Amino acid sequence: MADAWERERPGTPVSSVGIVTPIWQLAKLLGDDRRRVLARAGVDTATLDLLSVLRRAGEPYTLSTRELGRRSLVTAGAVSQRVARAERAGLVTRRPAAGRSRTVLVALTAAGHELVETTVDQVLHREAELIGGLTGEEQRQLAGLLRVLLLDVQERLGDDRITHVGELD
Repeated sequence: MADAWERERPGTPVSSVGIVTPIWQLAKLLGDDRRRVLARAGVDTATLDLLSVLRRAGEPYTLSTRELGRRSLVTAGAVSQRVARAERAGLVTRRPAAGRSRTVLVALTAAGHELVETTVDQVLHREAELIGGLTGEEQRQLAGLLRVLLLDVQERLGDDRITHVGELD
């Protein structure tokens, strides 16, 4: 692809094609596979994201809706929809924060905790299987290079929303 662009449009910068195109292709393949795993588990991506953020927060597995939005990288409206859907399914509860009437706290229920535990195991085992063609050292190298690229692209775009990927919340 890069050679064809270079041939057809000499001088056009094509060095990104060999990096960005495979990243897009991998994102598509990995995203589609994750959706299939989640469909078999009976949960959607947005709900798992909500439950996972609460689970990673540690006991008592409770966060404000504002903090949920910050950690999930979604708008307040998206958090509200996710919480409402998960609450109807019995996966979370919500209540006002003591002494702060405008702050809403969302907590995992026992059912939500159980669902996130089993689903995360399925997702992470599957993803470990998919990257199993790389040695442990290659995985560490790739993770490091992707982190460097992510931070640099964020800086160039002035977008620092993605700060917790691959790190503990």
